[in-house]
Amino acid sequence: MQFRFPDQTITVNFSDREKLLAEVRRRFRAGHGFALGTINLDHLVKLRRSSAFRKLYAAQDLIVADGNPIVWLSRLAKKPVSLVPGSDLLRPILELAAKENMPVAFFGSQSEVLGKAAAKLTAEIPDLFVIWTQAPAMGFDPAGDDAKAALHLMRDKGVRLCILALTSPKQEAFAILGRELAPEIGFCCFGAGLDFVAGHQTRAPAWVRAIAMEWLWRALSSPRRLVPRYAACAAILPKEVIEAVQQRSH
Repeated sequence: MQFRFPDQTITVNFSDREKLLAEVRRRFRAGHGFALGTINLDHLVKLRRSSAFRKLYAAQDLIVADGNPIVWLSRLAKKPVSLVPGSDLLRPILELAAKENMPVAFFGSQSEVLGKAAAKLTAEIPDLFVIWTQAPAMGFDPAGDDAKAALHLMRDKGVRLCILALTSPKQEAFAILGRELAPEIGFCCFGAGLDFVAGHQTRAPAWVRAIAMEWLWRALSSPRRLVPRYAACAAILPKEVIEAVQQRSH
């Protein structure tokens, strides 16, 4: 499944979780890092508006579908992909890191969140080694000196997997800087994934996710912040549907 823009083409290049995890394992064993993007409809809104964000997203090594609208659009395009939310990927990737003896870092969110998430996940996953955590200061520049210092510190500590708990586009920008300064580290742009684990944010119940209504559950839980976001998402859907249908002939 592809999303085409005048200056970039963004490809969902891993269609399901099993293929993605196999590639992550291969990269762990080869000593190669990666940047993992989890595309959703909100990201498409940002991609439509920002050429800088498009450049960052096109540079991600691995991209999966992190929202049901992306899955539905892929089916319209007859290039189907499975739903692979970042929040659902968190534990499987950490379990894989534990099995492969890959030291892990958590970066983003708040110190309290990172501490709680690290304690919970290391208790749940045998041999998981969270070697370092850091919550950046307010106003963090993902391409600035603090970002570079964090990446150098990760390398010095031997980190091989970094779970990012930042907003977009900061997490994607930090991941791409990491690919340059710490090429052996895998960076996962998982947004609120660690916040959910720590209980800092509450994810929609499983039955709500099963009927593809997590967006509504979230909108009702934080309407002032999320209703405008989802309105912007709805506004681009007609164009995305047309472009998905046009992909059928390619």
